Amino acid sequence: MDRLQSMEIFVTVAETGGFAKAAARLHLSPPVVTRAVAALEERLGVRLLNRTTRSVAPTEAGLRFLERARTLLQEIDEAEKAATGELALPTGQLTVTASVSFGRHAVASVVAEYLRANPRVTVSLLMLDRQVNLIEEGVDIAVRIADLPDSSLVARAVGRVRRLLVASPDYLARRGMPSTPADLRLHEVIGFTGLMPNREWRFMQDGRSAALRLAPRFELNDAAAAIAAAEAGEGITVALCYMVAGAIREGRLVPLLAPFTASAVPVHLVTPQARLVAPKVRAFLDLAAPRLRARLTTDLAVHLEAALA
Repeated sequence: MDRLQSMEIFVTVAETGGFAKAAARLHLSPPVVTRAVAALEERLGVRLLNRTTRSVAPTEAGLRFLERARTLLQEIDEAEKAATGELALPTGQLTVTASVSFGRHAVASVVAEYLRANPRVTVSLLMLDRQVNLIEEGVDIAVRIADLPDSSLVARAVGRVRRLLVASPDYLARRGMPSTPADLRLHEVIGFTGLMPNREWRFMQDGRSAALRLAPRFELNDAAAAIAAAEAGEGITVALCYMVAGAIREGRLVPLLAPFTASAVPVHLVTPQARLVAPKVRAFLDLAAPRLRARLTTDLAVHLEAALA
């Protein structure tokens, strides 16, 4: 068995989490897959996989090898396609991830348009409220709403969003309008863990970032449920502007403490760094970037500013 085939077998075992699953995907027998990984580990002189009776997972050395092996196999695949002329057209499986709320709000419609324009591509859109490791989980593109740390990932900025506090008119009629951050301690707070880690609300005061620790009686890990509770008059919650722009325009929610709103959060399209960008990835970036930028700029920011005026 050549080195490239053993590398492909190792990558498949790591991705599927088992020798039998990898064998089924590669149309090989499980003993062949097991022997190939064992021979690769013996040649490298390092254990690549931790094996238990229930699962198989890469070791630290295995994760390093997995990242480089994926890149090498991708480049070989692209070189072969380039030689046959196939590389000119977007083809294959594309995996995109975004948060649940933003995925529903903007990304799903972009994916649908992309599929219409690229009939030789299939797309898996993973809407998850956690940060996905693109390399380990085999994701091509992520939509990240956050300040990005330094990394080997490649990012393309598409806009910014703001965190803001909202409550229903009925709730404010009963409890009054807070005028300073400290007033929030006198109110019912609906905690959304995705935007209020450690139960803290971050805001700007005198040009500086500050934080206020709150004690929500009702705490959720789902943005839509937290917003629905606020609309029902249960209290004040925090949301990103695009989540509540419609409710604010229609009068179901009222933005609070606008002068203390924290700095806007950037939105990026993020991809793993690669020498050759696959046509399916490049085509999605080129289509998605201007559409998401326009959506964030007009449909969200303009209406939010009007609501806060």
